[in-house]
Amino acid sequence: MTSRLLIVNADDYGLTDGVCRAIVRAHRDGIVTSTSALAVGPAFVANARLLDDVPDLGVGVHLAVVGEDAPLLSRSEIPTLVDGRGRLALSWRAFLPRAMAGRVDVQDMERELTAQIEAVAAALPGRALTHLDSHQHLHLWPRFGALLIELADRFAIPAVRATRAAGRSPKSRAVDRLGRRFARRATAAGLRMPDAFAGFDEGGALVEQHLVATIDRLGATGVATAEIGLHPGEHDDPALGRYEWGYRWGEEGDALVAPSVRDAVARNGFVLGSFAALGAAR
Repeated sequence: MTSRLLIVNADDYGLTDGVCRAIVRAHRDGIVTSTSALAVGPAFVANARLLDDVPDLGVGVHLAVVGEDAPLLSRSEIPTLVDGRGRLALSWRAFLPRAMAGRVDVQDMERELTAQIEAVAAALPGRALTHLDSHQHLHLWPRFGALLIELADRFAIPAVRATRAAGRSPKSRAVDRLGRRFARRATAAGLRMPDAFAGFDEGGALVEQHLVATIDRLGATGVATAEIGLHPGEHDDPALGRYEWGYRWGEEGDALVAPSVRDAVARNGFVLGSFAALGAAR
């Protein structure tokens, strides 16, 4: 079967109760087809059962070695990933210099990420995980990317995110180059991924007009498969106050259920689906 597949993936399921509710709403009433579960998210365990009511929503794992939330394992189990209080580095800016200097043990990463995949799988018994990606796109670092590919094989997870960037800034150019390199390695390992990705340059700001423009841009490329990564949430969610990311969570949530956005999907000839549909859209 030949079709143009659009995967609309909501990241960070488990970050807050409101984020979880917004993702489920955006699937039921909007265009979200997939979500990436954040096992370290404070609200993941309490909201995992909500996913039982949306069996057609694809679920993958949002692997995290940075961020405001505590890892699943203790400081003694992953000493090079955490500080003296057992906390992860806040962002890639703090993590990558240490990693590049050889101060992060990949075995520590493997233990923590294995625990995260196992936690999501245990919370969703009988549900096949559709994909892997990572918080802050850190799997673009080659050693993390190699580990992610290994974990996908070990857990029989068939697809991964290959982050791309369309911006002209040095950071966007570097991300796009690394994303293409990762895609080649993942493809060689037998993993599937969409041909195009949007949501890096636009991260946290895919409000209605920008989301429509992004869908139109992807449509104009003529690619057979594409992913858009977003971060929907609820307006005035107090639990989001601890995440100083500058994201427009509520507006992204509104955009995903807007009629103009669904019209853009149809206008560009896309069929909505999850990562599980990648094999058919070729």
